[in-house]
Amino acid sequence: MSRILTTLGLLALLPVCAAAQDTQVAVGGLKQDTSAPVEVTADALQINQTEGTALYTGNVVVVQGDLRLAAPSVLVVYSEAASRLERLEATGGVTLVGPEEAAEAQRADYDFDTGTLVLTGDVLLTQGNSALTSESMIVNLDDGTARMTGRVRSVLQPSGGN
Repeated sequence: MSRILTTLGLLALLPVCAAAQDTQVAVGGLKQDTSAPVEVTADALQINQTEGTALYTGNVVVVQGDLRLAAPSVLVVYSEAASRLERLEATGGVTLVGPEEAAEAQRADYDFDTGTLVLTGDVLLTQGNSALTSESMIVNLDDGTARMTGRVRSVLQPSGGN
């Protein structure tokens, strides 16, 4: 977490950056088998069978394969027959960690049918020593690609660390 905060501080201080409105990013570390089981742990759980939802609150951690998502609150929505997951809505400040990348945002919405994860609100993506910020990022978990939109800012470290 301190690495992400340090990177965010560097973004504000470094004059060398690229700004754009829309950026395509390779996030191979966030590529995921979207049919893998989903494990959720939390301090509390409220189930609403009428609406087909489960609300996890307090130190929520969601794990699917190598992908780990943490947030204060996660709403899981099931299909009408409650036989499969439809979507997941994480709010209150979200941290997403994969083997090669880490991301932070205010909110994350995961659509299980499309394998799409949408991060919104002050998005910060770190890949090694490089960092990107934007207003939103749409991640295709099936192929490991992402699109960042809304005043994208990049801090890229040349190889060799100079």
